[in-house]
Amino acid sequence: MSEQKQGTADEKSRRTMTGRVTSNKMQKTVAVAIERVVRHPVYGKYVRRTTKLLAHDEANACREGDLVSIVECRPISRRKAWRVAEILERAEAQ
Repeated sequence: MSEQKQGTADEKSRRTMTGRVTSNKMQKTVAVAIERVVRHPVYGKYVRRTTKLLAHDEANACREGDLVSIVECRPISRRKAWRVAEILERAEAQ
């Protein structure tokens, strides 16, 4: 009876975010811009804020302008602790 289930890393809920690829000039890494809308504390106006995260792209499949879903993972390098889960929407070819 004292035995309890211990969740593995896959069973735990990991943070996922959706953003637009802004740079793919690195090897196996993409920069993803996450936009959020926050309310200004004094004026009450809604302001757009952007956070830029580095994500691991093992297949080098992402291009600039793609809409991607990223998931949190173990630290891969100093600034990279996210990986690309899937490409939701492809950018238009120019």
